[in-house]
Amino acid sequence: MTVLAAAIQMSAGSDKERNLERAEHLVRQAAESGATLVVLPEVFNWRGRKAAQEQAAEDLGGMTLTRMKQLARELELFLVAGSITERIPGDAKASNNSVLLGPDGAMLGCYRKIHLFDVEIAGKVSARESDAKVAGSEVTCVPTAAGTIGLSVCYDLRFPELYRKRADLGATVVTIPSAFTYPTGEAHWEVLLRARAIENQAFVIAPGQYGPNVHGFSDYGNSMVVDPWGRVLARASDNGEEVLVAPLDFEELAKVRRELPSLRHRTIS
Repeated sequence: MTVLAAAIQMSAGSDKERNLERAEHLVRQAAESGATLVVLPEVFNWRGRKAAQEQAAEDLGGMTLTRMKQLARELELFLVAGSITERIPGDAKASNNSVLLGPDGAMLGCYRKIHLFDVEIAGKVSARESDAKVAGSEVTCVPTAAGTIGLSVCYDLRFPELYRKRADLGATVVTIPSAFTYPTGEAHWEVLLRARAIENQAFVIAPGQYGPNVHGFSDYGNSMVVDPWGRVLARASDNGEEVLVAPLDFEELAKVRRELPSLRHRTIS
């Protein structure tokens, strides 16, 4: 079985309607290319300042997912709604939530980002995601006709044990919608994506944000699709919207796991 997958690179800001229009246009472009599994980047629908978060946050029945469900149903594809800022009733903070939608528009799974991005890189990046977000705790892995999909978000990439749990749950595809910063991305993005693919013998689909953002630093772009052997099947630039389309060959995945059965050779779990 081969599935054509797409990773969408875009630059989201504080204008939610514009973001959704761009996302829909790019998803349609991916579908026209034949993709049946499409992944949007982290915070694709809104990216603004903390003071505006309460107004911008939505619940799972809000405008963003309603539109994405309609789009998935119309185009008959699996759609990972990168991540949205999900409202938590009774809490000033929100959740960073990635949602998997099916070709009938049904919600197949949602994952609330476990690892929050709190870093201080002198003179380059200052971020405290935990000031505005609440961490999740559940690992989400969903069997589908497009592979068993393990959902994750951005900074999760640095925690290999999380991906091994997904492999234990049967993941053959891992999605990593991101807004990786430029300095950390330039240093670590590719090597970490390829490592997660190789370690877990799974496809990795990692769409990112690119360019200057509202927080005063730049995102790295370089969205990628990586195969279970660690080969980069498709890669975007660091500047500009792009729709990356690449085939996920599950016979090749089975061959890798059969010939190099490292997942079965584990002695420590």
